[in-house]
Amino acid sequence: MRTLQKQHGDIFTLLLGGKYITLILDPCQYQLVIKNHKLSFQMFTKKIMKKVFSIQKLMTNDDLNDELHDCYQLLQGKSLDVLMENTMQNLQQVFEPQLFKSTNWDMAYLLTFCSSVIFEITFTTIYGRFLAGDRKKFITELQDDFFKFDNKFPYLVSDIPIELLGNVKSIQKKLIKCLTSENIAKMQELSEVVQMRQDILEKYYTFKDAEIGAHHLGFLWASVANTIPTTFWVMYYLLRHPEAMAALRDEIDHLLQSTGQKRGSGFSIHITREQLDSLVYLESTILEALRLCSFSSIIRFVQEDLTLPSETGDYRLRKGDFIAIFPPFLHYDPEIFEAPEEFRFDRFTENGKKKTTFFKRGKKLRYYLLPFGFGTSKCPGRFLAVNEIKQLLVILLTYFDLEIMDDKLIQLDYSRFLFGIQYPNSDVLFRYKVRS
Repeated sequence: MRTLQKQHGDIFTLLLGGKYITLILDPCQYQLVIKNHKLSFQMFTKKIMKKVFSIQKLMTNDDLNDELHDCYQLLQGKSLDVLMENTMQNLQQVFEPQLFKSTNWDMAYLLTFCSSVIFEITFTTIYGRFLAGDRKKFITELQDDFFKFDNKFPYLVSDIPIELLGNVKSIQKKLIKCLTSENIAKMQELSEVVQMRQDILEKYYTFKDAEIGAHHLGFLWASVANTIPTTFWVMYYLLRHPEAMAALRDEIDHLLQSTGQKRGSGFSIHITREQLDSLVYLESTILEALRLCSFSSIIRFVQEDLTLPSETGDYRLRKGDFIAIFPPFLHYDPEIFEAPEEFRFDRFTENGKKKTTFFKRGKKLRYYLLPFGFGTSKCPGRFLAVNEIKQLLVILLTYFDLEIMDDKLIQLDYSRFLFGIQYPNSDVLFRYKVRS
């Protein structure tokens, strides 16, 4: 990218996988994409929904798309507070048995640990509890199938037919079947957002239509697919940087003391969204992990021929091509972030407060961190995901001692290049025990 930038400037067009994509690398030019109504995000996402999850109806029904989009209001405000309460209860159910064990060390692989915890607490928070049969068995089987399916995501997004991807088609069908209306009806404590989505889907489909399950699979995937690797990287960096872990632990302990709470024999702590927001080093650590590990792109479909006027000249775009912003280029810019390759847990803090001012060529940047996209394509579940990671870290740092066991350096995998948070190229051993 940097070589191409030196040759062609901040805006150039590449032929990638048979598609022409015009890339904008200068953050001061991003508004060219945001404010242009002739550039469509929906065209791109509808194709992904069809390819990956077998959702057909969104291609032809804009009303369904609009109504489902309205559900996202239930992922913020008071509805988010309810989801956070449920997340904390589900975290307690996962970790409470550990608190009553002896204080011996438990060993685990970090990615496996994060995958299991995030999948279980996210599923039970948004889809509730499965009443019929063995709940633990249901979650474990669903989780195993989900990860097999997600492992093939980069291939599913490409133009490779699903029939050529081994048993992915049968795994996809099995997952969809688990989330049909019939099974959703057996869930207890469905979240508001899932209940609203189900009500809308029943307006547009018959009750037994399997495509309802495909919608739920897409929603579940969006809820965990990027949260898992983000959680891994946050924990990995904390384990590798004891000074960062000590600072976060001190910040959390200080908050608990100031609110009259203390660590008891069980889970007795309660932290509101406002209190979580006040933990500036905790948030900065998560943002820093996102800065280092998010290699997503913000892509728009060009709906008709148009000209983009910029400070360096006019750029003509052709109908049917794509235009993209590539945030990692921004995230690794040494002019914006000093020593951008380094992990610095306090990078997004200044004088004990959140830091939101970053500059390029002397100009204050409106956009300096874009792991969740922007404009109409901004991830609607970002508040839930970040708060879920915060809550997990509060519990782990309050109740457990954590140590990394492997010295090996873990790198990014890059198999999901242009799509979200990258997974690590290998897993790493760590251990944890109840704090004395």
